[in-house]
Amino acid sequence: MFARPFIDSVDFARNGKEMRGEIAVSALSRLADKLAKPDGSLTYIVCGLHEEGRDMLEVSLQGGCTLRCQRCLGELEYPVNQVSRLWLLPADKLDEAEEDDDEMDAIEAEPRLDVLALIEEELLLSLPFAPRHTEGKCAPAAGDLQQKANPFAVLAGLKKQQ
Repeated sequence: MFARPFIDSVDFARNGKEMRGEIAVSALSRLADKLAKPDGSLTYIVCGLHEEGRDMLEVSLQGGCTLRCQRCLGELEYPVNQVSRLWLLPADKLDEAEEDDDEMDAIEAEPRLDVLALIEEELLLSLPFAPRHTEGKCAPAAGDLQQKANPFAVLAGLKKQQ
């Protein structure tokens, strides 16, 4: 087991610090119900930035995970390659930021920010709502679904008898 990395987010941003690492996808517990299997790993880089008077974190994720295709229910290899910029703000300023700047995501500036929780959150936000193979790569899962007779067909038959 390893110690979870924590940072003072504002100090990290203002001093332009950087943190790199790799984490197994299986270690991200909130992701478990979205995965077909817990294989894969992610390489992450968290950089502190101080631009135009704003404290920010840049979170880069690369790697892959195996999701479940919502069409065929089979495994779907999903490549992860994303970069997010997050504006650090005090808790009382977060609502204002959402109204002012639609292009920049904001998070609460914390003196003890859990880096793995941040990575997990960014990954969850980047995953598709209903992952699917590309068109033609799979067929809908039939499983035990069978076409049942329409219950109103019986009523239609009775109506014709009158």
